[in-house]
Amino acid sequence: MQAEYRFDYTLSRPNRFADRMVKETVTVILEPDVAAVFTTAASVNEFLRSVIAALPRLARTELKSKPRRKAG
Repeated sequence: MQAEYRFDYTLSRPNRFADRMVKETVTVILEPDVAAVFTTAASVNEFLRSVIAALPRLARTELKSKPRRKAG
């Protein structure tokens, strides 16, 4: 392994952002053009909720019943 890939774990610190993440958090990577429009998590959530509300009731029920897949 090359030197730049060696990591001294004795210098590591706990993740200071871990408390911000809750169990139900889902991380999504936005493409740059989409990220330019939706600059905050709140704006993304507001838009997605409006799309969900516009869906016919049957479609919303089907979305809830489908098993979620893990990313990756």
